[in-house]
Amino acid sequence: MATSIGYSQVYNDAAKISDSTDYYLEIGLFNKEDKKSYNKAILFTEKAIEYAKKNSLNNKLADCYLQLGNIYYDLEKNDLAIDYFIRAVNLFNKKEPKTNLALSYYGLGKCYLKKDNIQVAEIYFEKAASLYEELNFLEAIELINLQKGIIKKEKKNYIAATETLKSVIENLTDDTFLTTKTEAYIQLGEIELIQKRYSAAINYFNLANTTNSSNKTDFELTKRILKQLSIAYEKTNNTNQSLLYLKKYTHLTDSISSHLYSYESENMINKIQFDEQLRTIEQLDKDKKSQQKTLRFSKLISILSIALISILSLLSLSLYKNNKIRTSTNKLLKDKNKELTIEKERAELASKARADFLSTVSHELRTPLNAINGITYLLLQEKPKASQLNYLKSLEFSGNYLLNFINDILEINRLESDKVIVEKINFNLKELIENITISFKEFIHENNIKCHLKIDESITTNLKGDPTKLSQIVINLLNNAIKFSKNGDVWFTIKKQHEDSNVIKLYFEIKDNGIGIPLDKQDAIFDSFSQGSVEINRTYGGTGLGLSIVKKILELMGSTIHLKSESGKGSTFSFELEFEKGVKSEIKPEVKPTIENLTEKIVLLVEDNKINQMITQKMLEKKGISCIIIDNGEEAIENAKTNHYDLILMDVHLPGINGTEATTEIRKFNTTTPIVALTAISLNENKEMLLSYGMNEVITKPFEPEHFYNVVIDYLTNTELSNS
Repeated sequence: MATSIGYSQVYNDAAKISDSTDYYLEIGLFNKEDKKSYNKAILFTEKAIEYAKKNSLNNKLADCYLQLGNIYYDLEKNDLAIDYFIRAVNLFNKKEPKTNLALSYYGLGKCYLKKDNIQVAEIYFEKAASLYEELNFLEAIELINLQKGIIKKEKKNYIAATETLKSVIENLTDDTFLTTKTEAYIQLGEIELIQKRYSAAINYFNLANTTNSSNKTDFELTKRILKQLSIAYEKTNNTNQSLLYLKKYTHLTDSISSHLYSYESENMINKIQFDEQLRTIEQLDKDKKSQQKTLRFSKLISILSIALISILSLLSLSLYKNNKIRTSTNKLLKDKNKELTIEKERAELASKARADFLSTVSHELRTPLNAINGITYLLLQEKPKASQLNYLKSLEFSGNYLLNFINDILEINRLESDKVIVEKINFNLKELIENITISFKEFIHENNIKCHLKIDESITTNLKGDPTKLSQIVINLLNNAIKFSKNGDVWFTIKKQHEDSNVIKLYFEIKDNGIGIPLDKQDAIFDSFSQGSVEINRTYGGTGLGLSIVKKILELMGSTIHLKSESGKGSTFSFELEFEKGVKSEIKPEVKPTIENLTEKIVLLVEDNKINQMITQKMLEKKGISCIIIDNGEEAIENAKTNHYDLILMDVHLPGINGTEATTEIRKFNTTTPIVALTAISLNENKEMLLSYGMNEVITKPFEPEHFYNVVIDYLTNTELSNS
């Protein structure tokens, strides 16, 4: 539904080459726009990003993210494009109007329009239009107006859409924007076609065809015009004209026929060359015949001529049959490709429906689960009777179990989508592993496990990779080993396999002497919700998602999980990972925030759920923090204008104006008060997106009390955080 028209026409902020970043950006843009080589475009743009990061060139890094977002948009990877456009927006200096910041907003609008999220698309198009007005870039504003016209058309507001599109056509006088004007004519024709005004539709499509006549490269736009003209003439029962434009459309799209014509042309050239050689032979024969007039030599010449004619006839017949077989094969391939495309679309729709269902269910469960865990925490803090303590502990365990289950479902959905990015940051491997094993201390004690940890002592350097995903892998594998090896042993070994000046390759192995896995179950054990048998699930519990998550994360990191196991004799899981060498970083002692003056602090809580209001207020009051509650975004904006608060806790999903819109409005007159988002975050949300609206931090529901207090106290006691 969205269109990329006009992007290259206004993309000019990064055109001046002054260093390596600009050089790689320009090569990437050349490969994208001129050569249509997207792999090379991505490669050179990523080189530009690497150079910009290395030299702390934030403005140019923003230009790199913008270009990468545009490449992924052209490849129809909308979620990746959104991620990079948001990164670009966060880096651009918003106090200084800039065309590339406007282009980032414009790109976000196009992405959300493609995802049929019209409301969010309109917000970003308005932001882009405002910037272009400040820059007095009137031609670029018409690109935004074109998108607005398309949105109105999608909303079936045809009168308003027609007015907007006609205005775009009238205001575009520069010939460099002919493609944009062509698109406006096509959209007007489609509106008339929907309303069954076929003559008017034909008129607009003809205007589009005339305007596009000088465009020799955009075949997709030409195809759209020809197809719509064929449909419009068919509606008026003008069969001849309809057939004429349908033939033109077919001629343009039939790439296989083009290859066939090329093949026949090559054969014709070969035939001409062959005939030329044949005439040369005949001339030689005539010369010989004139020199030798005997009957025997004459017969020999005749036999040779017949042989040559026979060979030529056989060659012609072979070419005819070959072309006939090729035509039949191409038709069969077209039919099969069409069937495969339909099946692929069905599979993608089914996968999307499954992911959306699981995401929605998981998201909706978080709000009541927040109430269960919150009330349980509050009751446990009020010194319950001994007879009540067991019930509350059981309730706390059940709530945490359900939360882990929901988190696993969301993690599987996230890994199956195209939204996961593997980070490369500096971390200390030994420190990471030691922290993980300490977190298992109580679980190891409960199951009476002897845990043997061995890390190769020659691993002395820090590593550069994704410590979060490595932690997920190790935690899931250790959890299984401890759970299924009660009263047994668990061995965790890390060995160095290879090392050079820049890269180190490590081998990870987690071994236990527990119940083991039968051979016939080992292939299925990595599938989602699989645990070997119903008896194992009833005895040991769990979601059956841990190993599936491990497998998918390792695939993202370019590795594979290996399993050796025998029923009753334990299991060994192993994998290999390659890391770049990191730099040693000084370990700074953690400074705990002081909580001496919390009684003087006032927090504004914007939350519409009554139970969540009560829980959050009680938790704040336990630390002596005053709390004002408002249940909607409109009142929160007005209240924040006239009152001072030390912190605002903002629920994202509010009736009317939601939390992100309310935050945007508050930031227009208040840029210092910290705003922390409270959300049961889903697959369609991410922390970077929420922070782009002006929020300082995100707390996920149901929140852990310790994490909640740490964030709140940090922002109430640290002036640097409050002003950031």
